[in-house]
Amino acid sequence: MPTPNKAASVAELTDQFRSSNAAVLTEYRGLTVAQLKTLRRSLGENAQYAVVKNTLTKIAANEAGITALDEHFAGPTAVAFVTGDPVESAKALRDFAKENPNLIIKAGVLDGKALSADDIKKLADLESREVLLSKLAGAFKGKQSQAAQLFQALPSKLVRTVDALRAKQAEQGGAE
Repeated sequence: MPTPNKAASVAELTDQFRSSNAAVLTEYRGLTVAQLKTLRRSLGENAQYAVVKNTLTKIAANEAGITALDEHFAGPTAVAFVTGDPVESAKALRDFAKENPNLIIKAGVLDGKALSADDIKKLADLESREVLLSKLAGAFKGKQSQAAQLFQALPSKLVRTVDALRAKQAEQGGAE
């Protein structure tokens, strides 16, 4: 029979799984408390990094409808619950893992879809949302200016063609 504390922990973790855009499971064996504190700071305000109990977290994930992570709840596990830009958090985790090889990215979930450790590394290689949006806006602006030039070119080309026809007609009419 579950204790009230465990039931409350499961409920809290379930809410965190449901309210986050992404969740990344990591193994933190060998990291010091100071290193974990640095990791939490590097994740920023858009993510919450929590050391969790595997059994309770697995129950909470299942209650939130996430079953793809079940096999990864082994060993010392911590979860990064991401509420902001998942790319930013993935980059922070990747960069921290490069500096601290004891942090191992196990797996994750993004908008309900399971991610492997390699998928999370690929996500970290993406540019931030703002950069991608500005590139998209630039591409749209470029296409609009090309369309405007095309629309301006048609009437001017028509005018040049009509002038050439008039000049040719004047030459033919004046030559006879």
